[in-house]
Amino acid sequence: MSDPVADYVAAIPSEHRLLFDRVDGLIRAVAPDASVRISYGIPTYEVGKKRLYVGAWKHGVSLYGWGQGGDGGFVERHPELRKGKGTIQLTEGSAAALPDDELLSLVRAVLG
Repeated sequence: MSDPVADYVAAIPSEHRLLFDRVDGLIRAVAPDASVRISYGIPTYEVGKKRLYVGAWKHGVSLYGWGQGGDGGFVERHPELRKGKGTIQLTEGSAAALPDDELLSLVRAVLG
């Protein structure tokens, strides 16, 4: 039987795989006990009732899933990465300029 999350990750285009793996590694560092499943067609990291959705798209990687103000100030510090209500869009270029500590603060705020 196949693993839907592993299948999703295996299908990520190589130009976005490093970015996805970076985000995945940071999430797992903050929430090592998070369960991961496919929801809405993308990997969803869950800790209790908290969820962080991470999708690989043609632009790079997008993160979704926190309520109003539940991003720990990430969007306020990086408004250029906000691409809609509750959506952060990372391209290879924007992610390269973003320190891991900033992404870790977002993950802690969402899944903490």
